[in-house]
Amino acid sequence: MGLNTDKNSYTVIFAAVMVIIVGAILASFASGLSTRIKENERFEKQQNILYAMGVSENTADSPGSVNRIPTDKVEGEFTSFIKEQLIIDDKGKITKDDNAYLIDLKKELAAKKKGMPYKLPLFIGEKDAKKFYVLPMYGKGLWDAISGFISLDDTMTVQGVYFDHKGETPGLGANIKMRYFMDDFEGETIMKGTQYAGIAVAKGNNDPLNNTKDDNEVDALAGATITGNGVAAMIKESVNLYKDYLETIRVK
Repeated sequence: MGLNTDKNSYTVIFAAVMVIIVGAILASFASGLSTRIKENERFEKQQNILYAMGVSENTADSPGSVNRIPTDKVEGEFTSFIKEQLIIDDKGKITKDDNAYLIDLKKELAAKKKGMPYKLPLFIGEKDAKKFYVLPMYGKGLWDAISGFISLDDTMTVQGVYFDHKGETPGLGANIKMRYFMDDFEGETIMKGTQYAGIAVAKGNNDPLNNTKDDNEVDALAGATITGNGVAAMIKESVNLYKDYLETIRVK
């Protein structure tokens, strides 16, 4: 006796079987790709840290392009340029950890907000016989999270930055990832006297070419006031998280 495919029960059973089969296939794909996804996330963090300290494939011939170290080279370059990875805990204790770059700053800041123990990663790089102190950053833009890295020398002068975002407006707030904006931060100081002032993204800045490097300001992005304010707040808050450590290495 053949199956009666006109029955509702057949339709329900068929749909259920298909859902199970498709679900199993998708789960298999997800499991197979999870290692690759984690690897790509790891490479991306290494690329961004290096970019902030000026290790990239940017050239003078393409001043508008952001060219990070390719993924097939980045692990070797990261090992070559990053000399130390530190973890600073909520008690101020500093330890070395070669996997500090894998720490999720978002989760650590959430733990800090709840009064729970937390860990802050910090990276010490060396290039052209000069030391770079690279700090991760996390904040809020107009629509979603913004993040990045800022690289400082021992005078608290910015050596480079890298910014990223989850969902800022294309052509406006999303331009925090553009090279012309990130380049403006290089040479700026985060100090105002003895205070850690950070760097404002100023709409009324009278120095649009950013020739003045001791005013704690860069020129704002047109039409992206809230994102710019988010970047400024992110820098100031992130720098202040590391203030105690920075005071130990700052040239006074």
